[in-house]
Amino acid sequence: MTQHIIGIVGWSGSGKTSLLEYLLPRLAIHGLRVNVIKHSHHDLILEPAHKDSARARSAGAAEVLVASPFRFALMHELRGAAEPSLSDHIARMAEADLTLVEGYKWEPIPKIEVYRPAIGQPILYPNDPHVLVVASDTPSPAALPRQLAWLDLNHPEQVLEWLLKYIA
Repeated sequence: MTQHIIGIVGWSGSGKTSLLEYLLPRLAIHGLRVNVIKHSHHDLILEPAHKDSARARSAGAAEVLVASPFRFALMHELRGAAEPSLSDHIARMAEADLTLVEGYKWEPIPKIEVYRPAIGQPILYPNDPHVLVVASDTPSPAALPRQLAWLDLNHPEQVLEWLLKYIA
């Protein structure tokens, strides 16, 4: 079972994936095994339609596992069934010290919000008690709740330091 789950949330274009790309190798240097769950609202195209795995899915396979000496991927066709929950996905994954979840912004899990006012979307933390820290490219507002950390997104090492302390 995963020891810690932290959401990386924010609107499209805010820098969530860039923050993940910064954090992942540095967390690994600290000896942590980290899983990532990425939610998308769009269809996932993982292989060209002419490949055997895509053809097997199109022909009706419920699941197709593609394996190589370097990685494997399991594709599960929902075929009209309800989308599995975040906890269902976490249960499928291998054990890890930390699972970082990009997306699922409305799930009740501890979160780091990535906020850039320039993208024109509202900040999430006032309506989400699960946001523990905001990483932003703007200064902290004067009325920031005491329990909320405000970090400089332009210095992502602040987010790394906060995360390492949080999971310690």
